[in-house]
Amino acid sequence: MLSAERNETLTRYGAGTPMGELLRRYWLPVAITADLPRHDLRKVRLLGEDLVLYRLADGTAHLLEDRCPHRGVALSYGMLEARGIRCPYHGWMFDGSGRCLEQPGEPADAAFARRVRARSYPVRELGGLVFAYLGPGPAPELPRYDLFCWDDAIRDVGHATVPANFAQIMENAVDLDHVAWLHGRYSQWLSGRGLPVDIPRTFSRLNDEVSFERDEYGVLMRRKLQGQAPGGDDWTVGHPLVFPNMLRVGGGGSHSFHLRVPVDDESTWLLWYTAYRPGGVPVPDPGPVTSYEVPWRTPDGEFRLDHVEGQDIMAWVTQGTVTDRTREHLGTVDRGVILLRKLFFEQAERVRRGLDPMGVYRAPAPEVIELPQEQEKFGDGLGYVRDVLAASQARFSTRLADIRRRYAEVGLPLEGHPGAMAGPGLAGTVAARKRSRTGTGVAT
Repeated sequence: MLSAERNETLTRYGAGTPMGELLRRYWLPVAITADLPRHDLRKVRLLGEDLVLYRLADGTAHLLEDRCPHRGVALSYGMLEARGIRCPYHGWMFDGSGRCLEQPGEPADAAFARRVRARSYPVRELGGLVFAYLGPGPAPELPRYDLFCWDDAIRDVGHATVPANFAQIMENAVDLDHVAWLHGRYSQWLSGRGLPVDIPRTFSRLNDEVSFERDEYGVLMRRKLQGQAPGGDDWTVGHPLVFPNMLRVGGGGSHSFHLRVPVDDESTWLLWYTAYRPGGVPVPDPGPVTSYEVPWRTPDGEFRLDHVEGQDIMAWVTQGTVTDRTREHLGTVDRGVILLRKLFFEQAERVRRGLDPMGVYRAPAPEVIELPQEQEKFGDGLGYVRDVLAASQARFSTRLADIRRRYAEVGLPLEGHPGAMAGPGLAGTVAARKRSRTGTGVAT
């Protein structure tokens, strides 16, 4: 368990807080490129700060504090013009660096405009995402992690915002034991009670041995499943948590980054960024990086438990918006959680001492950063992909049919693969969920 003071430190991200200052040393996603067309603007909230993100007609993206320095009106209600954004209240205009370009109503020869600036932040785009840096200058290099640089793979991004603190979501990323229970055995139990869930059989095997090792990226995680032959790449390769906010995972030609972005202390933006190379073969004409929203609530407000990420979100949110770690009881299965917390506190202390934390790249940065990832995930790479497409957030992708077709074209049809067992159809989700709570339904 943590003391109340340590829990407070771990879960607060405003400017001047230890974790807030740590996370401000990294480039964080603020939008998906496909969702920010030219001549468009949107409100953004990041690390508790209200911002306005906009793209001008020339294609450049910019990020300012959502506050006009004149009288404090929100610039997110402003007007985009060729040179910048104009406040709707009195017409003051600002460029992407925050310079005040025009002050209608002030004398034309006045120097007042040169003394006024809106607060601005650097923006970079990579791999279909828009990244922002909220820390002190000079900004570090934006790390070019491999999947962001692949232009020969089908890439899409699922996203959702949930009312849960960033830290408890990141702790799930280094919890290898929850997979077989929450996504395997629990899916089977729900299906037996009538909830329409495609049972991810490859997720259901228990761990025989797990390892959490600190490495250059953050935490390298490896596992050996019960009954798995020695030498499986779940153990020999594994996959990393890239500090501070990204999990790399995948197999069978499916490669994913799970990114977690603190909106504020009580909500987190989730992104599931996936690149598909069926059979490891480059995809000709893969198309743009597309986005889709991942639903996690039923019409009556319950959690959607018919897909893997919905189950994760249930676990994160029901811990409480900001979980009370003074009441927890950690066991040996929580070694990864303990290591991650140690890294957060350690790296926050480095920042307090004026040093760069781990994973911050200064010029020259690597052209492409290749990350490790097992391919025969859970001993069945193709079965894992079938499970991902049927039972995870990927089932909501707008490119699902295209992904399945590309696998079939290289001789890897996913239909009928024995990696997973289909559950009931999609009717009756709400009623089945209620039965699972009231204790009625079919016992398993």
